[in-house]
Amino acid sequence: MSNQSFDVVVIGGGPGGYVAAIRAGQLGMSVACIEDKHLGGICLNWGCIPTKSLLRNAELYRTMREHGAELGFQFDNLTFDLEKIVGRSRTVAGTLSGGIEALFKKNKVTHIRGRGKIFQRGMVQVTDGEGQTSMVQGKHIILATGARPRELSIAPFDGEKVLHYKNAMVPTDLPDKLVIVGAGAIGVEFAYFYNAFGVDVTIVEMQDRLVPVEDVDSSKELERSFKKSGVRVLTKTSVQSVDSSGEGVRVAIQNAKGKEETLEADRVLIAAGVVGNVEDLGLETIGVAVDRDRIVVDRSYRTNVDGIYAIGDVTGPPWLAHVASAEGVCCVERIAGHERPDVPYESIPGCTYCQPEIASVGETEQALKDAGTAYKVGKFPFRVSGKAIAAHETTGFVKVLFGDEHGEVLGAHLVGHGATEMIHELVLARTLEATEKDILHTVHAHPTLSEGIHEAVGNAYGESINF
Repeated sequence: MSNQSFDVVVIGGGPGGYVAAIRAGQLGMSVACIEDKHLGGICLNWGCIPTKSLLRNAELYRTMREHGAELGFQFDNLTFDLEKIVGRSRTVAGTLSGGIEALFKKNKVTHIRGRGKIFQRGMVQVTDGEGQTSMVQGKHIILATGARPRELSIAPFDGEKVLHYKNAMVPTDLPDKLVIVGAGAIGVEFAYFYNAFGVDVTIVEMQDRLVPVEDVDSSKELERSFKKSGVRVLTKTSVQSVDSSGEGVRVAIQNAKGKEETLEADRVLIAAGVVGNVEDLGLETIGVAVDRDRIVVDRSYRTNVDGIYAIGDVTGPPWLAHVASAEGVCCVERIAGHERPDVPYESIPGCTYCQPEIASVGETEQALKDAGTAYKVGKFPFRVSGKAIAAHETTGFVKVLFGDEHGEVLGAHLVGHGATEMIHELVLARTLEATEKDILHTVHAHPTLSEGIHEAVGNAYGESINF
C-alpha cells in the first residue's frame, strides 16, 4: 500500500466521497477512496436511507391504526415488532453499502480501509483497524469527511437517556415519554416516528415554528398535523438544563415570555444540528484554512492549499446528501479539465420525510416580502384533489411563487403525501428558467397529485379550474 499512487485520493466514503471517487474513475483517473467504517457514510448507513425505512413502517402502522376501518380493513389486535422494524432498516442500509463496493469495482476505484490523514502535500497517511500505518500518494486529495451530531454542553450524549440520531434509530425498546430538542428535519422526522408507535412526544424549538427554514405556511401545516396526532409542540422555547442523573431525564425549559417548566421523560433526543469533522485530518500540517468547524473552499471546492479540495458537510451548510454528491461530481470534473457549471445552490431541493412530507426549492414568501420583490402566489390544497381524496391523503398543499414581471419560478413549497417526489418538476422549471406559461401549457396526467402543481400555477394567474 505504501507504494500506491493515484491521480485522486478521496478521504471519506459518504455520499460526497464515494460519488466523487466513482466519477473520477469514469473520467479515466486512477482513484482511491479511504473509508474506515462503512461505504455510504452517515447518509446511507445512519441517516437518509435507514430513517426512510423506519418512517415507512410508521406510516403504515399509523394508517392501519387510525384509518384502517375507513379504508375497509378489519383486525382484532394490530401489533408491531420493534426488533423487526429496526432490523429491516439495518438490512436496507447494509444492502446499499455493499452495492457501493460493486460500483467501485465496476469503475476501477480502489477502496482502502482505514482512516486517512494528510501527512504532507500530496501524501496521505492511512491507519487501519489494527493501528498499522501506511502512505498513499495523491496528486489531488479530496476531503469528504462529513459531519457529526452537535452536542450541547448542558446535555452530553450518553447513548441511553441523552440520545443523538444514531441512538434514536436503533432502539431496543420504546420510551413512554420522549423530549426532542430541535425541530429541523431530523427532529420532526423522529417526532413522527416515535409518536406513530405510541410514544408521548414533546418537541422543543428555540425559533418561532417547526422546520424554521421552510415557508411559514409549511410550518403551520406541519404543526397542525402534529398537534392533531398528539405531539406537544413548544416553540420560542429554550432548554436551560438537562438532568439525567435520576431514573429518567428532567429537561428545564423557558419560553419567550420567561415562563419556566420542567419536562419529565424517559429519554431526550438532541437534534440541534451538526458540526464538520475537521479534526485529526492533518489540516494544520499544511495550513488548510478552517472557519470554526468547516473547511473553507471556493466554488470549485479548492482549499487555500494547492491540490487539496473539500466537499460535502465538512464545508458547511446546506448539510444535504444530494448537495455533497453534486459537489463531488463538480469537483472531479473540474480537476479533469471539463467545463462544468457551478452547483446551483439557489435551486437545491430540501425535503423532510415525516408525514405530511415537506419539500421546497427557492425563496420563501417571507424572504420575497423582506426583499421587496414583486411576486404572485398560487396555492392548491390537496383536500380538493381527486387523487388525494381517493388515496385518503388530503393533508397539505402546493404553493408556487412567481416573479411578477417575467413569471419565473421564485420558489415552491409542497406539503403532503408524495411532496418529496413532486418537487423536482419545479426544480427543473427553475433550472430551465421556465415561466408560468410553460407549466400551464404542459399537460399533467389525471388523476395525479402532480396536477396540484398545474392547479397552483393556474391559481396564481386566475386560471385554476378546480380551485
